[in-house]
Amino acid sequence: MPSPRLSAVLAAAAVAGVAAIAAAPAQAKEPPACAAVSFRTIAPGGPDGQQDAGLYKSRFGKIEIKTDVKGGQGTNYVMVLNGKTIEGPANPPKLSESCLKSKHVKLPFAKQPAGSCTGSRFRVVIDRSGGKAVAAFFGLQGEDWAYCSATTL
Repeated sequence: MPSPRLSAVLAAAAVAGVAAIAAAPAQAKEPPACAAVSFRTIAPGGPDGQQDAGLYKSRFGKIEIKTDVKGGQGTNYVMVLNGKTIEGPANPPKLSESCLKSKHVKLPFAKQPAGSCTGSRFRVVIDRSGGKAVAAFFGLQGEDWAYCSATTL
C-alpha cells in the first residue's frame, strides 16, 4: 500500500494531467485551398418542375444542385450555396489555374450560355488560394468542363 504522501503526489499529477488535456485548445481545421465536388444528373422521367439533383454538406457550408425539369429531362442546372441560388456573372471571378488544372478543368474553359447550364455531370470547384474564395459551377460537355456560374464566398 502506497504511503499517504505518495498517494497525494499521484492524485495531484492525475488532476494536473486532466487539466492540461482540458485546457488544450481544439485545433480548428481550415478548409482546403482547392476543392471540387462532383454531381450526377437527375434520372430521366422525373416530374416537371424544379427538382433537387444533388446535395453536399460539410462544416464549411452546403452546396445544392437543382434543375428545371421539362418532359422528364433536366434542362437547366443551378448551384445553390447555403440557400442562395447563384446565377453568377458571364465571366467568372479570378480562379487559380493550378487549382482548376488539379480538378481536371481544361484551360481555357468554354462558357455555357447564361440561363442554360447542361451537361452529363457537374462539378463545383472551390478555390481559396487567392484573396477571396470563389465557388465555380461547371457542366461536363463531351470531355471538357464548361463554365456555368460562379460567386465569391
